Amino acid sequence: MLQSRQSDSFLRLTGQVSLLISYLVLLQLLTRNSQIEGGARQGGRGPSIWDTFTHKHPEKIFDRSIGDVAVDFYHRYKEDIRLLKEVGMKAFRLSISWSRILPHGKVSKGVNPVGIKFYNNVINELISNGLTPFVTLFHWDTPQTLEDEYGGFLSSKIAKDFGDYADICFKEFGDRVKHWITLNEPLSYSMFGYARGTFAPGRCSSYVGNCTEGDSATEPYIVAHNMLLAHATGIKVYKEKYQKTQKGQIGVTLVTHWFVPKTKTPQGRKAQLKALDFFLGWFLDPITYGDYPASMRANVGRRLPKFTLQQSKLVKGSMDFLGMNYYTTYYASPMLSVPRVNLSYTTDNHVDMTAEKDGKPIGTPTALNWLYIYPRGIYDLMLYIKQKYKNPPIYITENGMADANNSTLPLKQALKDDLRIRYYEGHLWFLSKAIKAGANVKGHFAWSFLDDYEWDAGFTVRFGITFVDYKNGLKRYLKKSAYWYNKFLLNTGK
Repeated sequence: MLQSRQSDSFLRLTGQVSLLISYLVLLQLLTRNSQIEGGARQGGRGPSIWDTFTHKHPEKIFDRSIGDVAVDFYHRYKEDIRLLKEVGMKAFRLSISWSRILPHGKVSKGVNPVGIKFYNNVINELISNGLTPFVTLFHWDTPQTLEDEYGGFLSSKIAKDFGDYADICFKEFGDRVKHWITLNEPLSYSMFGYARGTFAPGRCSSYVGNCTEGDSATEPYIVAHNMLLAHATGIKVYKEKYQKTQKGQIGVTLVTHWFVPKTKTPQGRKAQLKALDFFLGWFLDPITYGDYPASMRANVGRRLPKFTLQQSKLVKGSMDFLGMNYYTTYYASPMLSVPRVNLSYTTDNHVDMTAEKDGKPIGTPTALNWLYIYPRGIYDLMLYIKQKYKNPPIYITENGMADANNSTLPLKQALKDDLRIRYYEGHLWFLSKAIKAGANVKGHFAWSFLDDYEWDAGFTVRFGITFVDYKNGLKRYLKKSAYWYNKFLLNTGK
């Protein structure tokens, strides 16, 4: 009976997907120390802020684990790429570790040829197996040397160093890499690293969390501003020196929840739009229009940095495509009591964001307390971007859900991830509707191909369509969702 219902929904879904996308692919994000890559102290790699953070503050990781080995993609990339090919994937999104290319963060302090060779080997292996590489230059692993020297992204100096690092990557890999992403989720890096202090480098105000230094009212905005300038600097380098001959494209990956007004009132709608401004508009407004949203200027005031005319011109229009990460949706309502002291980015939007209404969750809960399954959100988000941000080409660069890592569960049962299949069925169906409605969606990456080291959650949750056996040599097993995806890809011809 279950199989019959699944077959019916599968046929309905694949019928819709004739509308869908040029790359419908599974994502292996990312080949970096803290989640997938491992090899933290091998091949000449220098330390990043995540290495320092997990070793210095194990109490901030739920299971007190560290990501030095992660799931060891560093030594197993050929095996993993063969699995990707077996499942039928056509593209692969990976991240380059800045400190593996530049162990001391700067070109002037030496390029690591072993790091260059490693990523060349990965890229060549992908291409030889028929997989298109999508390469992210920065996924939160600031070289520790730059953090020590000038505070990392708290300093505008980082824009030049990032541009130099990007230049090396374009030069070394750009003959084969035709899809570049400068930054992954600058929102998450700014908010969790500098407002809440739960991610590296672990800075926040003492009234917000267990941090020894930081300022949750100002530092997130400074960091985000410098990330935008670094992003735009990397774009400028590519467009001026490489794009004409290499003929690739370059963009940025942002993340947001979708928000639903908790009440169908003008106040509810206003809260929804403010939440979107503070999550998505914080970055996409400057990239599209050259400045921050008016609602942020009104609420944050002088704490929000200003772009010079030259900076505004640099940032405006700085993408060929937009990467969007979508996981979940929340209700938005006006904050009943607006803080006047102990200010923080997390409350500056003056919006209460909740996952429940009248005692009912907005969607099916998952193993992560922030992630509820709400597929319609991806449809609404795509149409919102279409209307407000000039309908840019979009790749869904992350989309997925987490199961709990239950070490007592028999392997056979752990591989039966039916909820994940339902998650993707719903999201891909709504994504096809968005495309039919005119959203310029070009591709979809599922998060993730492998179970991974999930930041402050450590190894307590599993996002992958491939099970990694942490107790038995990191052996890989395809889950039920991987076979579903294989069938899905075969039926859609993608």
